[in-house]
Amino acid sequence: MNLKKSIIVLFICLVIFNISSLAYAAIGLIDNMNGDVMFRDKDNVPYKAAVKGTVLDVNYWIKTGATGWAVLLFNDGTKMTLANDTEFKVAAFLMSKNKKEAEFNLFNGKLRAMVTKMPGGHVDFKVKSPTAVAGIRGTEFMMMTEGKANVFFGNEGKVSVTGGKTPAKTLTPETMVQNTRSSTPTDAIKLEPNSPLLQAKKDFEAITSDTPPSDWEKSKNLPNIVARWNLNYGHYLADAGKYDEAMAVFQIALDLTNVSEVRADARLERATVYSHFLNNAEAALSEYLIIIEQYPSLPQSETALYHVGVLLSDLGQNEQARARFEEYMDEYPNGKYRGNIETILNQLGK
Repeated sequence: MNLKKSIIVLFICLVIFNISSLAYAAIGLIDNMNGDVMFRDKDNVPYKAAVKGTVLDVNYWIKTGATGWAVLLFNDGTKMTLANDTEFKVAAFLMSKNKKEAEFNLFNGKLRAMVTKMPGGHVDFKVKSPTAVAGIRGTEFMMMTEGKANVFFGNEGKVSVTGGKTPAKTLTPETMVQNTRSSTPTDAIKLEPNSPLLQAKKDFEAITSDTPPSDWEKSKNLPNIVARWNLNYGHYLADAGKYDEAMAVFQIALDLTNVSEVRADARLERATVYSHFLNNAEAALSEYLIIIEQYPSLPQSETALYHVGVLLSDLGQNEQARARFEEYMDEYPNGKYRGNIETILNQLGK
């Protein structure tokens, strides 16, 4: 082979090597997508439209729109399915012969993670939201982050869930773990047959399956379903004397949903625990006053106004109590607490 041919061959080999190196440098790709899906390759730059096959690397962000859906496939076989209205970042991804480590950030939205195991090797994958961390060794689970609240459903294997710096709770198949505001997560809750919580998990599976859903109504309702379920669960915990756990669950309900009726009910439940079990009338008053101010047209506001008067009376603030009761009589002339209030007003000297 003459010198000229040798140079050409060497040049071709270098090109192939560089192309292979670039391909190897990418840690994954968008394996499938539907609807509005965008990406960016670093922080604080505009998003661009993604296409199927878009390569991914560390520091890449993926964002789905109101009807967006994306399947991310990584070099080790790990798959992340992102539902709509989700913002996700690949913060770190390292692989070696005996170890693989990764960190993903879920800022908001819903995902299903299927992390592959490494026989004979060490796996340390984490999915972090602003207020929770899921530690994964090789398993499948689903995670929803709505504002400050996080909900985890287990499908396969075990996931260690913390509030960041809190004790860990273990998520196992057919259970749910949740938290909010970086608090210690709840104990794993078993998904009972025919329960709203099990239905929520099935809906979650439907929106993160291998094909995109035909509509996104199930995704929209998921946080509200879990929030409503938490009202009953928190009530059960309070009846069982687990007051701190009940308060945590009611706070999760508040942080999960924007439905006014659910939020008002959660505050009523919190006020009840404060006043009846925790001997904290001031905190109960605060919850009732928030209901009156934020939800004046809801039935919960009538209940809150009555209980404000009762608490003020119990605290010996008779003039303020009388003013609240008279306010009630004016606003609810046929109110359900009218008879009780007439009795209390007579006791107060009216």
